[in-house]
Amino acid sequence: MAAVERVFQSGWLGMGSVVKEFEDAVADFLGARYVVATSTGTAALHLALDSIGLKPGDEVIVPSITYVATAQAVTATGAVPVFCDVEEDTLNIDLSDAESKITEKTRAIVPVHYRGMPCDMDGLFKLAHDYNLRVVEDAAHAFGSYYRGRRIGSFGDLTCFSFDPVKNVTCGEGGAIALSDAEFMGLLQRKRILGIDRDTWSRYHDKRSWVYDVTTQGYRYHMSNINAAIGLVQLKKYDRLNSRKISIAKVYDEEFAKLKKIELLRTDYDGLSLFIYVVKVREGRDRLMRFLEGEGIGTGIHYIPCHLFSFYGRNRAKLPVAEKIYEQILTLPLYPDMSDEDVERVISAVKKWE
Repeated sequence: MAAVERVFQSGWLGMGSVVKEFEDAVADFLGARYVVATSTGTAALHLALDSIGLKPGDEVIVPSITYVATAQAVTATGAVPVFCDVEEDTLNIDLSDAESKITEKTRAIVPVHYRGMPCDMDGLFKLAHDYNLRVVEDAAHAFGSYYRGRRIGSFGDLTCFSFDPVKNVTCGEGGAIALSDAEFMGLLQRKRILGIDRDTWSRYHDKRSWVYDVTTQGYRYHMSNINAAIGLVQLKKYDRLNSRKISIAKVYDEEFAKLKKIELLRTDYDGLSLFIYVVKVREGRDRLMRFLEGEGIGTGIHYIPCHLFSFYGRNRAKLPVAEKIYEQILTLPLYPDMSDEDVERVISAVKKWE
């Protein structure tokens, strides 16, 4: 609250010097060369996809197990999301199936680091190189995760993050794009504020330019100083918050591995920024959800496969793993403020059901 109060006292609530401070802090945290902050994670995805020049009729490969925001960011450009299957043990993108969906119209691929667990980026970048595709990472779950000793966002093409209220680092609402190309960064900065050519640099100094040009199609996707102030405070808490979530997940793993009806996803906790805790229920997932609700324990399903939504029906594909997994996956409570007693109550309830 003190950080937000200082923004109000400054009189500059919109995008300004605090946003620049947040971008620099995120870049330092990730080891990224550049970071462009946005109003939401979905805005970051749309901005990144729009900036690579997608046009109507172009195709973008997207794993079906993801929040619909990933697919909506594609359709917002006029391009067509082509859904591919996922790995059964991680729910990350299945690169073999993704390759089978590539056509002469394919322009990009959007891997989703599900739960925060990084995809096979070496394999993905090879695939992109072989077919001359852009890679726009949906790292909404993976802020802070490492892949082979480097944080997601410190390498690659364009990496998009979310800082919404339930993410491991929140700005209240917000997003960001990490990248290494200075020229492309300039394009993203212009596009996030209505295509205006010089407004970003003025605002970084808490000023506004009244003489400017509009050089490209743009959007009102910039972050405010208020949201950036929240994010700066949250960044300092990341290690503690993530450490607590990891410790809870490991307790869950130890106990749920003993149950016959519960199957664990493959998880490498080394360098992981864990967003959600998901298990597979071999039979009776919906019955378990209702039972836990009766015990006062909330659960969820992350996610309905995107290719099953009516809006994408014209692109309906058979994705057997995604469709099977959808009937099994269950998200259990996982948040840093959970007490040991809360954790034990979840475990005891699941055991009671089994």
